[in-house]
Amino acid sequence: MPKIKILDHIGIAVPDLAAAIKTYSTLLGKSPDHLEEVVEQKAKTAFFAVDDTHLELLESTSPDGPIGKFIDKNGGRGGLHHICIQVEDLEASLAAYKQAGIQLIDEKPRRGAHGKLIAFVHPKSTGGVLLELSQKS
Repeated sequence: MPKIKILDHIGIAVPDLAAAIKTYSTLLGKSPDHLEEVVEQKAKTAFFAVDDTHLELLESTSPDGPIGKFIDKNGGRGGLHHICIQVEDLEASLAAYKQAGIQLIDEKPRRGAHGKLIAFVHPKSTGGVLLELSQKS
């Protein structure tokens, strides 16, 4: 089975990234550690380090992007979008999960924030939680 390294981050969809950054900066007593637009995902992100894990705030740059669709389904409100675990070998992890009958959204890795390789496991296989897998480049 795949070797899990760490809980990488928790993704939180927000309708207004600037307002969310202000709130989380107050809550955590610091500014974001990293800001990035992930064009492929149609999202702008802000990462806050909390020890070895991060909170990732995500704002959609397009209504047809994954975050835009999520917020629309939630009545214009954001919320917990996904949990990301870092694995040692993403391609091997995807192959093992597929062989085990776990439903995948992505069967091949793609690029995400920080230039990491990412892929998603379908919530139907995880009790309703969108699970992101990541691997450092």
